[in-house]
Amino acid sequence: MDTYKKRSHLAARVGLGGVLCALAALNAIAQDNLPDLGSSNSKWKVDVYYENDTRFRGKDNTERTVGLSKFRNTVQVEADKDLGNGWELHGVLRGTWDGVYRLNDDQYGKEAGGAINLDTTDPAGAFGGTRSTPHGQGVVGDNGLIDTPFLGFDLNRNPNEGLRVLGDRWHDVEGGAAFGVPVRPCDYDNRGCADFGGYGDKKRSELESPEFNSRLDFLREAYVKKTFALDDQRSIFLKVGKQQVVWGRTDLFRVLDVINPVDYSRNNIYDELEDIRIPMWMVQAEYRMGGSETMQERNLQVVWNFDKFRPNNLGQCGTANVILDAGCFFRGMKNLWDNGGTVANFANIPGVPGSYLATDFGPGQIGLDEVHLPGWKLKNTQLGVKYEGVTQGGLSFSLNALTYRSQLPSLRGGKRGTNGFTGQFQNAWPYLISFDMHFPRVNLIGGSMDFEWEAANAAVRIEAALTDGEEFANTSKPELYSENNVFRAVIGIDRPTFIPFINPRRTTLISGQLFYQHIFNHDLKRGPMGGLMGIPDWEDNVIGTLLIKAFLKNDRLSPQIIFAHDFRAQATVAAPQVEWLLSDNLKFAIGANVKLGSNNDRYKFDDCRACNPWPPNTSGNYGGNPLEAYSRGLAGLEPLGRFRAGPIGAAWAEDEIYATLRYKF
Repeated sequence: MDTYKKRSHLAARVGLGGVLCALAALNAIAQDNLPDLGSSNSKWKVDVYYENDTRFRGKDNTERTVGLSKFRNTVQVEADKDLGNGWELHGVLRGTWDGVYRLNDDQYGKEAGGAINLDTTDPAGAFGGTRSTPHGQGVVGDNGLIDTPFLGFDLNRNPNEGLRVLGDRWHDVEGGAAFGVPVRPCDYDNRGCADFGGYGDKKRSELESPEFNSRLDFLREAYVKKTFALDDQRSIFLKVGKQQVVWGRTDLFRVLDVINPVDYSRNNIYDELEDIRIPMWMVQAEYRMGGSETMQERNLQVVWNFDKFRPNNLGQCGTANVILDAGCFFRGMKNLWDNGGTVANFANIPGVPGSYLATDFGPGQIGLDEVHLPGWKLKNTQLGVKYEGVTQGGLSFSLNALTYRSQLPSLRGGKRGTNGFTGQFQNAWPYLISFDMHFPRVNLIGGSMDFEWEAANAAVRIEAALTDGEEFANTSKPELYSENNVFRAVIGIDRPTFIPFINPRRTTLISGQLFYQHIFNHDLKRGPMGGLMGIPDWEDNVIGTLLIKAFLKNDRLSPQIIFAHDFRAQATVAAPQVEWLLSDNLKFAIGANVKLGSNNDRYKFDDCRACNPWPPNTSGNYGGNPLEAYSRGLAGLEPLGRFRAGPIGAAWAEDEIYATLRYKF
């Protein structure tokens, strides 16, 4: 316990010292470099916060008790200064240290993972019956019963240690194409480590203190702003620096609020967006036109994100929060490409129906090869325009347009690889699960509005957006992806309501939201083997959220509960919490995050085991033309079931309880 306390205290001192030094540097930069700002003798207005967030998890899908999943200590400094001549400086600096990588290192640190077994399904019994096959000893491969020397797998290069089975935290293999995934920090095990856009290649120290990196993430906000007065009550507002630009009017899921990427590794989808948006270096200019005969206010805003591109942080495999388990899929696929590996239930032997045998692949045959992160170029910057106003009747609205890079990666398949049976290399093999990662250009148009619904004593919020250029996995295409337009919309209703048994003298906030998504030209069909194939994401889906928040003891005690339900995935999460304001400076909260229900059969999808990228060697016993490359639609949970499960369903075995302490100095 003494060691435990020393580590947390050390982290707090180091984090506080770092952010205060950065704050001093920010002041010096502002004073030395801002042009002709005039003199100002104003002092800094500074608030300093310390927060400890401690979380525990129960058993995951493997029946292993996870234990401590977070011990995050955060120091945050918020500072403002009047620079004179109308200019103001605002800065927010944040440093964290998460002790979970040392205190629970057999789950998230240098001792994580171990030796794994992978399924071989052979009901005919021709090769020993259905059995569990150790990684590196696939029934098809160099070490197996059917020797295929061209596969070239080397167990010394990819040993059976420090691994977990892909997706084992949230589902059983159930006949899917799973494989081993390295889960230790990259300074202890660099297999599958690559920069997927600010994550995926981090050492333990970088996972412990993620803000201290080459992108200066400890500097959460650092901008100057000024309003330039014009005639007729018009003005121009300018804000330049590292900042968050918020276009959305809703919570939890984003429709218009896509200018800043999001760090889902902090706490999946469950933290406030203000805390998990990744600030970017931007210019925000707003022409405030004032009122008119029909409008109370009119504003035209232009946002130029000139920062180097950055996607969402989906979480590095081996950490507590890996949304959709996507970071593990990427790391496992990268490891397959670099080092080879064993894939469960992959090869089908001609003449042996129902045999799906664990298969060893060598390097450069399947997996994830290149990651195409857009470098800094003018054409890779992002530009947005928003017109907003308030009518004389009190309706607020906006019209939005944005061109940006997708913050979610696209895996483009059918790429280069070496034929495992002939040794032939080609730059493209149709339907081969050989991928490059891309971040395509996306264009968005949309709008929002909010208004008071007086008859219901409620406020209504609406957003809608249409995007062009998004890419989705699509197993009916030779390149295993397709480009589709997407429509998203959300409606939210907030109502303060007297509920006497909760508090007869103070209203309780009830807030509900419905998120809708539609994918145009959606491709979905049954393959010859009966499995669903095409685009795994649902063509139409709705996610509903409900917040009930009460205020007791003169607003010092605030219990709440949040529900979210994914209607197509049939997955639900409930998050009760009680927040207690012990004093004006000290706040304490306890809560839980509990998932309800899962239906893995709904998530099964074509996994390309029955594709035929190397005809006729991979034609197996699947039927059809053995010389034609296409997918026969054999379905399993890996790897595409995660897109049908969604962020709630793919985390159903990650129940947590937590306690958070926040102090303002």
